[in-house]
Amino acid sequence: MILSVSRRTDIPNYYADWFCNRIREGFLYVRNPMNAHQISRIELSTEVVYCIVFWTKNPVGMMERLEELRDYSYYFQFTLTGYERDVEPNLPDKREVLIPRFRELSEKIGNRRVVWRYDPILINEKYTVEYHLKAFEEIAESLAGYTKRVVISFLDYYAKTQRNMAGLQVKSFSDREMLYLAEHLAKIAAKHDMAAESCAERVDLGSVGVEHGSCIDKRRIEEIIGCGLAVKKDKNQRGECGCVESVETGAYNTYGNRCRYCYANFSDEAVNTNRKACDPTSPLLCGIVHPEDRITERKVKSLKDTQMSLF
Repeated sequence: MILSVSRRTDIPNYYADWFCNRIREGFLYVRNPMNAHQISRIELSTEVVYCIVFWTKNPVGMMERLEELRDYSYYFQFTLTGYERDVEPNLPDKREVLIPRFRELSEKIGNRRVVWRYDPILINEKYTVEYHLKAFEEIAESLAGYTKRVVISFLDYYAKTQRNMAGLQVKSFSDREMLYLAEHLAKIAAKHDMAAESCAERVDLGSVGVEHGSCIDKRRIEEIIGCGLAVKKDKNQRGECGCVESVETGAYNTYGNRCRYCYANFSDEAVNTNRKACDPTSPLLCGIVHPEDRITERKVKSLKDTQMSLF
């Protein structure tokens, strides 16, 4: 299987102790967000986990624990934007902390295993198209040589993100504005030897140099593990999403960064409650197993394509 760690929260930042404990014990539990009493038991042996995809805005918790992942194949999706604390309130300074941390991670694991994400892109009176071009240029220059790919996406409007963004007065992108910005971001990326890709965009940006990408990327994973994979598109994601199937490990309402655009947090109150219930020694990221819960083993099958060789 491919392990997603995680679309729902920032495990490398806040829950690295929990995840490394799970790696040592060889399994974890995931509660079904659509059925609170259904829990899946996920085996974590290297025989069944072909690749781990980490999602983070600050991998501080994992930086000194990478050796514990030595037997696994993995890569990081590292989000680094130009927003200030009115949008990303709990992140440290980008220039002083996060850019150096990105570079350090790249030096440790290689520039092909750290993907820069500049997303989601939102615009208002402060964060204009011109602001994004300037911020992107500065970050791209700082990361030149430390990554080979940058992923961009434009803000999607979910009901919960609209609540979280109250007061920011976010404007909608026209297709023309989206194409203009994407074209110029792609040119900046190319200048710094990076390929620009989009994430689940309804608008085809290929004509301006931004190809459709995928976060759980079949080609990237095949390159990392050195063999082909017989894996399908993830049917649980949006139609525009190019990700292949993966097993999610996180929990909603545990995302401590509290970014205003986040779709994974429903309210600050829920986050506060859930984070207090997080125990690094528990099989569950958040909470405990109750008597009425039903635990089932997640069935896995080999994804390796024995008919395909990369060499």
